[in-house]
Amino acid sequence: MGKRQLKHSFSLLHVDHVHLDTRWNYKHVISPYYRLYYIDDGEGTISDPGARIKLSPGNLYLIPSFTLCNLHCNNYLSQYFVQFFEEAPDGLSLFYNKRMLMKKAATAGDIANIKRLLQINPNRGINRSDNPRVYEKHAFYREYQELNNLQSDAVYLETQGILLQLLSRFMDQQEQSPDGGQVIPSKIMDTISYIQMHLREPLTVAFLASRVNHNQDYFSRQFLQFTGLRPLHYMHEKRIERAQYLIATTDAGYTEIAAEVGFDNLPHFSKVFRKVTGMTPNKYRLQNRMV
Repeated sequence: MGKRQLKHSFSLLHVDHVHLDTRWNYKHVISPYYRLYYIDDGEGTISDPGARIKLSPGNLYLIPSFTLCNLHCNNYLSQYFVQFFEEAPDGLSLFYNKRMLMKKAATAGDIANIKRLLQINPNRGINRSDNPRVYEKHAFYREYQELNNLQSDAVYLETQGILLQLLSRFMDQQEQSPDGGQVIPSKIMDTISYIQMHLREPLTVAFLASRVNHNQDYFSRQFLQFTGLRPLHYMHEKRIERAQYLIATTDAGYTEIAAEVGFDNLPHFSKVFRKVTGMTPNKYRLQNRMV
């Protein structure tokens, strides 16, 4: 039997049970961390450019990191929520191929896990505002990371285990192509991992094709077929996702961040950043810094 190593770990930001109202209406939210909701009363909606999902009692909802979404409550919504960063040595997200809103019917085990997570991590609510532009701040990320460092080994391990169990509920068919077809070929999977691990290097489509012994045109068609993106577009998205994380969680300058994620000059980085996110790096940083 082959051995599998679990590469992923998670840094808890927030967990709480809140009652929301019409003020919970925010558009174009894109965060460098995961959001997981369990609804026990009321209703609301989450939406992205391709889907609109009703938030209703008895269901779990997952918004992977860097997934653009809108949040809305018409009247009243009672919500357990968990927010957490994902960390992996190769930078390859569990949901690298499924940046979309997801819904699952909650089981008794799911509900117990969320309540237990809240019990062992008290006082981890936002306690400021439910507006992402207010609480998505570098200083606040650092504050909650320090709280994680104070967790006992027992609480840390249990927290990791609960987050893994909750995420596992959404992991079906993660290695299928976007249209639900056949499993992604190993050479495309290997390329995806390689890109994530070498973002700062001067990658080209020709090089990526040659390292897996494919003709460049054939490689590009295969990559598009099984990921939904052309190789260059995929590289840009992954580089900008990493840049968003660095902008949100560090004080590094834009030139330094651009170099860290593989851009050889700031104008090119800024142009691609704006194309992918719809805003400039400076505007994104302003939304993630204290006023």
